[in-house]
Amino acid sequence: MDLEAGLELTQSFLIVAEELNFRRSAERLNVDQSALTRRIQKLEHLLGFALFERSTREVSLTPAGRRFYEENARLMHDYARSVKAARLVAEGKTGELRVAYMAFAATELMPNAVLRFRNAYPHVEVNLRYIRTQGQKLALADDEVDVGYMIGPFDHTDFHSLLLTSDPLYVVTPRNHALLHRPEIRPADLADYNLILGDMIEWEAYRWRLNEMFSAEGVPLNITLEASNTLALLGLVAAGLGVTVYPESLIGFLGRNVEVRPIMHPNFRIQTILVWKRSNRAKSVRHFVDIAKNLPPRI
Repeated sequence: MDLEAGLELTQSFLIVAEELNFRRSAERLNVDQSALTRRIQKLEHLLGFALFERSTREVSLTPAGRRFYEENARLMHDYARSVKAARLVAEGKTGELRVAYMAFAATELMPNAVLRFRNAYPHVEVNLRYIRTQGQKLALADDEVDVGYMIGPFDHTDFHSLLLTSDPLYVVTPRNHALLHRPEIRPADLADYNLILGDMIEWEAYRWRLNEMFSAEGVPLNITLEASNTLALLGLVAAGLGVTVYPESLIGFLGRNVEVRPIMHPNFRIQTILVWKRSNRAKSVRHFVDIAKNLPPRI
């Protein structure tokens, strides 16, 4: 007996066991009563024991039939539940979404997208991981995360990327710094000042992008101090040990001990992009990308 035939016979048995009436059971199954009787007889023959006791007035389960009903009713319930659960995963309405992010996405882009995604798909578990840009590329390639907010650009045949923002860069200085007295600040103006930047372990992608921008203008970077996190950078700047460069998306979170001015140059911008693997066709990923894409732009 193949699986499909066995399921059909067992389903017919379960209906009769619930109704204990062949006429009503045949109506529920939309088959002739004689065809239903043959199904039950065939199942009993295959099993080698009687499932029902029949009389002219009533149908009842044998002890073996009752046990067979209890076990199979539970199995069919679990089967139906597993089909429903799998369908929700296939539709992106449940399951897990693993999101990686770096510092520039942590204040607005990632939180706003996660908020809207959780409101739209409350049964999808969202797991967040802070990973620097280079680490995200490896995590995506190894299927350790599903989507990643990273510094762009990133062009690779194995990945999709979506430009989310292109932030102007600002110089961050101590209060009352000499740079603040200039009518506007251009890249060359920073050549004579000590620069404090994030270290190459945590800020590698950002450092490379800054180096490309300043090198294109022929401006050498006088890096005198490095720090691994934002609080340390701001503390060093506020103490008067130098200046740093930050994207616009972060300047609203810098506090009152530093001041900021835009760097007046059209190319001095930093991209934040959303990246996901082309082979990852999970509906939850597509839903998240659509939400991130439709957030109010800040370009």
